[in-house]
Amino acid sequence: SQAVEVTADTTIIYHSGTLPNPANPDADPSSREYWGDTEAQAESVFQNMATSFEKLGVGFGDIIKMQVFLVGDPEMGGRMDFAGFMRSYSKYFGTEAQPNKPARSAFQIAALARPGVYIEIEVVIARPQ
Repeated sequence: SQAVEVTADTTIIYHSGTLPNPANPDADPSSREYWGDTEAQAESVFQNMATSFEKLGVGFGDIIKMQVFLVGDPEMGGRMDFAGFMRSYSKYFGTEAQPNKPARSAFQIAALARPGVYIEIEVVIARPQ
């Protein structure tokens, strides 16, 4: 979506950045196997968001703005894996079950706080009163 509009009777929630859980906690924490690739990490982020959203009483259709921070993947010559992110994103947005899409920006950044993590996602949520 290029733009999303909300009404005055809406509560705006600024949701902190969400990181993935390890894909394989038994692997060496410095290995790619530990965190997984961008697609696996994005899926983990969306699952973590779903857990948080349940507590807030909102869903993916209530997200109005998304910022995606992607670290370059060494296996892709240091370029961000936007396609990997999109494979997971497409399961949650623009589907028959959940047709809404937030206004979105994606950035390639140098690093995140946790080595081996390739993605962090921040969202703004509009909860109708």
